Amino acid sequence: MQASEKLRYYQASPPTRLPSISVAPHSEFLRTGRIARPAPSCSGSGKRYLTFEEVAERTGRKLTKAGETTHRRINAFHEEIRFPKVIFYRVFDEIPHLGYCHVTMSTTPFGQRGPVHWSFYIANFSSDISETYPFFENIRSEYSRMYFAVAYEKAPGETLRIDRSLRKDGLLFRTDDPHEAMKNVLLLGAPNQSVRAMIKKL
Repeated sequence: MQASEKLRYYQASPPTRLPSISVAPHSEFLRTGRIARPAPSCSGSGKRYLTFEEVAERTGRKLTKAGETTHRRINAFHEEIRFPKVIFYRVFDEIPHLGYCHVTMSTTPFGQRGPVHWSFYIANFSSDISETYPFFENIRSEYSRMYFAVAYEKAPGETLRIDRSLRKDGLLFRTDDPHEAMKNVLLLGAPNQSVRAMIKKL
């Protein structure tokens, strides 16, 4: 199937796994927008086709649950490490079974560089990260999950943008290992060397 072809999602009995496809990169990181999709229809076999809105809603529920669970586990590690709970998600317009969830955000001092503001995300796909837009490239959805933290800075007005002063892609880390992701986030939030030493032993 070509990336330009639209996917069709359906609810069968018993439920079936949503299809996946290798697609073109997302056009803009942190993009939002209204989704207008066709109404659901049924095939001759009795399958009810889902609208893109329905698929996006189901994806959002799963991403939100994963984000809340991850945030709870991070904050349970040590009483001196507390990250704010800032949960929201985005799905891709043309492939709403794929998306990412913002989990938390914080600021970490980086020596002489000074404080770096960052956000931590979970995605239900893996991809290459570009040094320019589009942010996600070569998206792969085969049973994968990606954890990453991105540095950000204030842009004119009330908006935020990727801070590329540390690295061109803005990434502080990226991994498909949840254990490694937790260690990285905890290290970013460690208040002192004693706690950092504990985290490194995980």
